[in-house]
Amino acid sequence: MAEEKKIIVDEDWKDEAQHEKEKLAEQEAVEKEEKEKEEEQKKEPTKLPPGDFAALMSLLTSQALFAMGLFEVEGQKKEPDMEMARYNIDMLTTLQEKTKGNLTEQETAVLESTISQVRMAFVKVTG
Repeated sequence: MAEEKKIIVDEDWKDEAQHEKEKLAEQEAVEKEEKEKEEEQKKEPTKLPPGDFAALMSLLTSQALFAMGLFEVEGQKKEPDMEMARYNIDMLTTLQEKTKGNLTEQETAVLESTISQVRMAFVKVTG
């Protein structure tokens, strides 16, 4: 007599396989979402800081330091333009004179300190 073979179906492996598929699908969805966010950020224009007094001081200071050759752009060495540096320092001084009495104590202190430091850098570069 031939013995009948019984087929035993283990339902657990089906459940495990289904859970693994779900985990993979979730992981793919998360990765896709992150990739879409990165692409969106690349498309968005760079947000500029607010146009306030600190930004104006920073702009003039950066221009003065760049003109003195103290900043480099992408490793390119530039010859100092002391006339342009002096112009930007003069602009900071004009800003100080024209805003006298209209700034907070902190803004006044930062402006005075900035002008002093930029002037000292100018003397050091020219000296």
